[in-house]
Amino acid sequence: MASEKRAWVVSVDMGYGHQRAAYPLKDIAYERIITANSDKIVTENEKKQWQRLRTYYEGLSRFSNTPFLKFFWRMYDKFQAISPYYPFRDLSKPNVGSMFMHYLINKNFIGSIVDYMRKKDIPIISTFFAPALAAAHIGLKDVYCVVTDTDINRIWVPEFPRLDRIFYLAPTEHSAKRLIEYGVPKENVFFTGFPLPKENTGGNMEILRKDLGERLPNLDPKKVYTARYKETIEKNLGKNYKTKSFHPLTLTFVVGGAGAQKEIGGDVMRSLKNKIKYHQIRINLVAGTRLEVAQYFRKIVSELHLEQEIGRYVNIVCELDKKSHFEKFNELLHTTDILWTKPSELVFYTALGLPVITTPPLGAHEKFNEQWLVQMGTGFPQEDPKYAEEWLFEWLDKGILAEAAWEGSTEAPKYGTYNIEELVFSRDKRSVKLRY
Repeated sequence: MASEKRAWVVSVDMGYGHQRAAYPLKDIAYERIITANSDKIVTENEKKQWQRLRTYYEGLSRFSNTPFLKFFWRMYDKFQAISPYYPFRDLSKPNVGSMFMHYLINKNFIGSIVDYMRKKDIPIISTFFAPALAAAHIGLKDVYCVVTDTDINRIWVPEFPRLDRIFYLAPTEHSAKRLIEYGVPKENVFFTGFPLPKENTGGNMEILRKDLGERLPNLDPKKVYTARYKETIEKNLGKNYKTKSFHPLTLTFVVGGAGAQKEIGGDVMRSLKNKIKYHQIRINLVAGTRLEVAQYFRKIVSELHLEQEIGRYVNIVCELDKKSHFEKFNELLHTTDILWTKPSELVFYTALGLPVITTPPLGAHEKFNEQWLVQMGTGFPQEDPKYAEEWLFEWLDKGILAEAAWEGSTEAPKYGTYNIEELVFSRDKRSVKLRY
């Protein structure tokens, strides 16, 4: 990357989604990826404001299924609700959330970050709406906002979207059209795809094809799907076409940033106990940076007397910081065959050729993410995890998951990182030929 091709890359530490979107852009980040609510340049007062917001959200997410907090979660969900998409209409009028956000910005919320970015006149890329809104509000130019869900609330857009100019980089066509519905000028909206890690794609998708070639034999043990489409698959994969994988069938179960839904992972482990014991499946339990979740998983492994399989057919993955988590997680994906997660930003990882099983969505945006997966034919809402041994292996025998993996790799947008880099540094943005 040429030295002049640098941008301010800003994220926020609320769950994993916004930082996961920023991580693939590290090659173009000037100085570092700035975390808007915890970076060293953020004032103590701003950190306290952010912490209140984060504590409120993560607390509700973690306990959203408990009777006492269900009411508060429903109230919060209404606050972040997304209007029906049809009929297409003018939704540019600010809602309560967007007015409140601009009230905070006018009170100098995020002021330390935007003041710091004044020192160098380079593009600003934010994977969370608030820093982008704050930068545009004070008149900074060349501001880009990476959208991290398939549909979004009006809060992502300025009060007066034609005055505060922001370029939006959308992961789906639906989210791009939604931004136009919110009043963002069409020429400022680009359907780029979600930024995926380069270490899992390669510039020409050579890494993706290699991983997919190893994955398909595990996902289609009876060759129901791959035999039917052998000619097409072999032509597209070339030297990466395989009839046998060099790694065991591997399921990666991922807990969200707030530590929610870890109990589902426990149910999955109990159901698949014998499959693990007889080495018919390997399980990665990803606790992110949550030590208490990792401890919960260790307790389940001990309860099932599977300690001897740790490091072999059971892996409990927990890192001390987000950067290490992303690095380790991306490494795991090379030998992951099935991704089981809540329908967060990870739905876009189906583009890597991964079938995705989703836990119940938390919040309006996750409902739309799950809907997008289902419509793509690359993801499936979970059946009862207590009986995963039955339905999961039935899906494998029918070739359903192999088909989902192939559809993900061919139909879901996978060039997001490269599209974003090219757009940000292009003078004539409409001449950029985006790839999908």
